[in-house]
Amino acid sequence: MKLNAIVNLNTVEPISTHLNITVQAIEIKACRWMNQNGLSLLRLSLGIIFVWFGILKPFHLSPAQQLVEDTIAFLMLPPEFVSILGYWEVAIGVFICFHSTTRLALVLLFLHMPGTMLPLVLLPDICWTQFPYGLTMEGQYIIKNLALVSAAILIGGTLHYQTLSGQNMPAALR
Repeated sequence: MKLNAIVNLNTVEPISTHLNITVQAIEIKACRWMNQNGLSLLRLSLGIIFVWFGILKPFHLSPAQQLVEDTIAFLMLPPEFVSILGYWEVAIGVFICFHSTTRLALVLLFLHMPGTMLPLVLLPDICWTQFPYGLTMEGQYIIKNLALVSAAILIGGTLHYQTLSGQNMPAALR
C-alpha cells in the first residue's frame, strides 16, 4: 500500500504550522490569565514591598537606614522622622491593596517619592560612583523607585475605568 493512499500528502500541513497554532493558543491563554490577574498581583506586590520596606525603618533594620538618616539629617529633621517615613510606607502598602483606598495610597506615594529621590542630589558621594552613569548600590536602590512610580501610575489609570472606557470595570480591576 502506498503512503499517499493513507495520507494525502498534498493536504498535510507541515509540523511547524501545528506548532505555531499550539504556541499561539498557549500565548493567548497566558495573556488572558495575565490580563485577569496582573493588576491584582501588581497591587499585592506593591503592597508587600511598601509594607516590608516600611516596617523595617522604625526598628532600625532597613538596609537603607543610614541613607535615610543621612538625608533626614541634611534636611535638619529630627531622627524620629525615619519612623514616620516607615509607617508612611506601611500605610501606602496597605492602602494600595484595596480599590477603595487606592486614591489615598496614590496621594501618599506621590508625596513620598520625591523625598526618596533627594539623596541623588543631596548626597551624591553616597549615590554615584561617577555622575551621571555610575550608581552605587544606594543609588540603584533609589532609581528602582521609578518602577514603583510607573506601577502606581498604571494602577491609578484604572480609577476611572468605566468613565474612560464606557464599560463596566472587570472584577480584576476592583
